[in-house]
Amino acid sequence: MKSVGKLMIIGGAVNKGSFSETDYDQNIEKNLNFFERGILRKIIDESRLKEDSVIEVITTASQIPQIVGPEYKKAFEFLGAKNVNILDITNREQANSDGITARATAADVVMFTGGDQLRLTSILGGTRFHDIILQKYQEENFIYAGTSAGAAAASENMIYQGSSSEALLKGEIKTTQGLGFIDNVIVDTHFVQRGRIGRLFQAVVNNPRTLGIGLGEDTGLYIDKGIMTAIGSGLVILVDGRFIKDTNLTNIELGKPISIDNLIVHVLSQDDFYDLKEKDLTIVHSQYGNSPDYK
Repeated sequence: MKSVGKLMIIGGAVNKGSFSETDYDQNIEKNLNFFERGILRKIIDESRLKEDSVIEVITTASQIPQIVGPEYKKAFEFLGAKNVNILDITNREQANSDGITARATAADVVMFTGGDQLRLTSILGGTRFHDIILQKYQEENFIYAGTSAGAAAASENMIYQGSSSEALLKGEIKTTQGLGFIDNVIVDTHFVQRGRIGRLFQAVVNNPRTLGIGLGEDTGLYIDKGIMTAIGSGLVILVDGRFIKDTNLTNIELGKPISIDNLIVHVLSQDDFYDLKEKDLTIVHSQYGNSPDYK
């Protein structure tokens, strides 16, 4: 079933300064950067009612929701959003309550903050809240936006554990089921800055049908009708395992290095887009022009 809604997944650790600073309002130009001007602006612009859309900031993944929530609320409001709320769901009973589900039903956008993606799935997975936002994404003009943990949890399967330095040792990467907003991909965040490409390599070689998506910081993907467009100031890395020729994965013991032959990697920057159905990348500012002869 083709989803009507849109996804906005962001790599995390956005360099947005502290919105809790006492001089924030007096130094607004210094404290706002591309993330607010670009990515949050795009969330508002793509939402159903624009500045009048109901936006729920979900802080469940964070250990400091009392700080993170107000920062996002203030950022959205500075950009003109008029109906921004903070929703800190801390247990499954809340996620199944009438009050929380009513707010989910009324929302045009849910914005999941960073933190621990396992907290998101263990608290929200299979609850009435989860069911409502998933149905809204499938059937309505609705936006699921997530940064860091919120981005990692958006896919059907997600990485929740594994060090960068040992990422290509068999068994070091742990995955589990995500929130299920997009199939056949797996998302990793803080990708370039934390050197996590090995994590994505192992996730993809485990099942080459899965497209690996690595999001740099202050960078994301806008996904609409099967087209993923790069947004933000950094890089998006795609790892395509469909043409893997060989690997030693099943012949080595846990903890041993993995070999992979013919793993394909794409790199996207702002405005480049990838067609999930056709498995085709378009570099918008190609040095060879846009002629099909150069595809």
